Amino acid sequence: MRIRRAGSADAEELSSLLNEIIRAGGTTALETPLSAAEFADWFIDGEFPLTCHVAEHDQSLVGFQSLSLYGDPPKGFADIATFARMTPRTAGVGTALFPATRAAAEEFGLEFINATIRADNVSGLVYYAKMGFETYGRLIQVPLQDGTPVDRIKKRFRVDAGYRVVES
Repeated sequence: MRIRRAGSADAEELSSLLNEIIRAGGTTALETPLSAAEFADWFIDGEFPLTCHVAEHDQSLVGFQSLSLYGDPPKGFADIATFARMTPRTAGVGTALFPATRAAAEEFGLEFINATIRADNVSGLVYYAKMGFETYGRLIQVPLQDGTPVDRIKKRFRVDAGYRVVES
């Protein structure tokens, strides 16, 4: 798997990857599909993204991970988002992406990387725990667009703590 920074030319393929996940539901807080232009603005070159890395495998993009300042996080924090292609699934995408994201967080002088994960996203909660993120808060019953309340778990990774994958 090859990891590299995302560019605006990747937006079409990455928006398609993300939109498949959004349409499937149940794992992301995003509920409305994004056009390629919206994707680029949100994740690659808009006002809030700091960095976005992609994972390539067999000449296609199989996932991405971004750091963003969307929502005005506290000083020294940035939000992470991780997405991997559903079909065909490629194992280890998030694990392969995280070292590049962590290195970028260091370059930006961040103290913490924040992840806010839907409480019903079991695979996301397992992934971030495996990467060394620790739970520090919970948002209670945040409504989805259809009104369904779903808690959000807040996890953070201390950038200077050192990185190692936690075996499960």
